[in-house]
Amino acid sequence: MTSFSKSQRASRATQRAARAFTRRQLLKSAAAAGAVVAAGPAIVRDAFSSSGEINILMWSDYLPEPFIKSFTDATGITVNYTGIGSNEEIINKMKATQGQGFDIVSPTNMRSLQWEPLELLQPFDYGRIPNLENVNPAMLQVGDTEWNFAGKGSHWLPHIWGTEAIGWRIDQWAPADGIPSYGDVWDDANAGKTMGRPHSMMLGAGLYMERIGELEAGAMRKAYESEETMRPIWQKVTDFCVSKKGNIKLFWNDADTQKNGLLNEGVVVGQTWDGPPLAMKTDGEPVTYQAPKEGALAWVDGMSIPVGAANVDQIYAFLEFAFQPQPAGAAIDHHGYNSAVLGADAHAGDQYKKNFTEAYPGEALSNLWPWPKEPVWYAEVRTEYRNKFVNA
Repeated sequence: MTSFSKSQRASRATQRAARAFTRRQLLKSAAAAGAVVAAGPAIVRDAFSSSGEINILMWSDYLPEPFIKSFTDATGITVNYTGIGSNEEIINKMKATQGQGFDIVSPTNMRSLQWEPLELLQPFDYGRIPNLENVNPAMLQVGDTEWNFAGKGSHWLPHIWGTEAIGWRIDQWAPADGIPSYGDVWDDANAGKTMGRPHSMMLGAGLYMERIGELEAGAMRKAYESEETMRPIWQKVTDFCVSKKGNIKLFWNDADTQKNGLLNEGVVVGQTWDGPPLAMKTDGEPVTYQAPKEGALAWVDGMSIPVGAANVDQIYAFLEFAFQPQPAGAAIDHHGYNSAVLGADAHAGDQYKKNFTEAYPGEALSNLWPWPKEPVWYAEVRTEYRNKFVNA
């Protein structure tokens, strides 16, 4: 039997978990089973190495300064980075400018049905990405199928994947039986000490209601079937959330808001992304993150090219750099999420591997709750109920 070090075992486990997650969430076949890519040398072609700039609209913590510096040092290309905190911000900016002003934007995988009718993105030229084999093939398949608009090819490439679950202050709170629940955010025992993002914490509340029998099992996923099916389900969720709104300390809208809530605003437990609390945990703060009983909400954020992108050569230089395992892995220690680049985890620190194992104990990876594809009508109705809750 081959013997692996503790670090090697953790790295292999992380890659297996990523592949298992993407097969479960994103494919109906097992096309990616056993895919392995070795980390190759960092190569950015001379044609891209002299000058220029690139304008990127991306989630606010995805491009840490060391990553940007390494890219600029390797290529001479200046990165103009605009951070965002929601898919709605990306869509609204692109609609307002008719796809102008940015070279790369970063939609989440389940938003394809909202992007396709807008015609604000252009397909990728795979021939200009020489190291595309470094990318998780199951995630690539999402672009080839769900983002293949009008048969013109993929309009989306995977970049970072992660989850939304429960983050908390270990010096001030602990789950009653060692495993948190979305219900902890709404619990009267934690009144005035919790936080979440309105629309996704409402989903979490619905999953909690399923678990305790206040909603039929599978109701929150069934709500994606039609508006007629969705409305009575979300009305029950909204009634619950409104009744418990006084327990919520604050609503967050990006990574910094989550970090500040846990460090400075008196939040003890919240429904958060994985990146912010795990980055704080790596920095030694008394914060941790774990998948709840109901299952962590899972997603993949990608990269797309707007129709008005002005710096095409620089886009492909950026993609080639971003899909190298070493820079992708080094960035993990700063943002705390997981990379779509195979082998990237081997270049992250041991604390990342420890964090991953502790965030998804036992059967947590088998119990992920992947966000389904969201039709336009679903997003609009959800916003309606979200506003009722926030404005109550």
